[in-house]
Amino acid sequence: MPLRSTRLPRDAVHHPLFARVYARVSVVAEERAGIGAHREELLAGLSGRVIEIGAGNGLNFAHYPRQVSEVVAIEPERTLRRMATAAALRADVPVDVVPGVAEALPVKSEAFDAAVTSLVLCSVRDLPRALREIRRVLRPGGELRFFEHGRAEGRAMATAQQALDRTVWPLLFGGCHTGRDTLSALEGAGFEIGAYRRLRVPEQGPQLPTSAHVLGVARRPSA
Repeated sequence: MPLRSTRLPRDAVHHPLFARVYARVSVVAEERAGIGAHREELLAGLSGRVIEIGAGNGLNFAHYPRQVSEVVAIEPERTLRRMATAAALRADVPVDVVPGVAEALPVKSEAFDAAVTSLVLCSVRDLPRALREIRRVLRPGGELRFFEHGRAEGRAMATAQQALDRTVWPLLFGGCHTGRDTLSALEGAGFEIGAYRRLRVPEQGPQLPTSAHVLGVARRPSA
């Protein structure tokens, strides 16, 4: 695996309590909120070398198609990284779980055919820098598959998201922000937006600050 040196600390992100809560909730949400089906759609058709940013507890690993030759899974949080390492042992494709942060990926430039983010761009500390890093490590023409929650389309909920993001939400939920605009951020980082669709998670029940999601593909330009 091509690595590059970084001066960031080994555990630049440390939320052990949130990590344990997230691990339990995420497993339940796989079926009850339909997250597992969205992961399957997100990863369908991938091949070659893939970098996954913010692997969490490794729930994507079971959905990678066999055409993927290697997954380098970056996870900064120690507790989640340990869970992801265990999940990697059960995967049908080779998965290497590596400590690191999205803003300074410990890999060489243009080393991957595809990148994956799922439910992680909400919590990176510097979103523009993280997206520039993802663009750097993709080969020209490489895909970024994304499944993220973000800014609601309704004005009332979008206003509520802004208020939450300025106050309690990031403190309570491991740095998560509810109202980031994923598509605008991708365009600002130089990606070409491909096919995408907006969805609500879960589909039924009351609308939450984290209900609005977008799932799609962006590309690093070939030239």
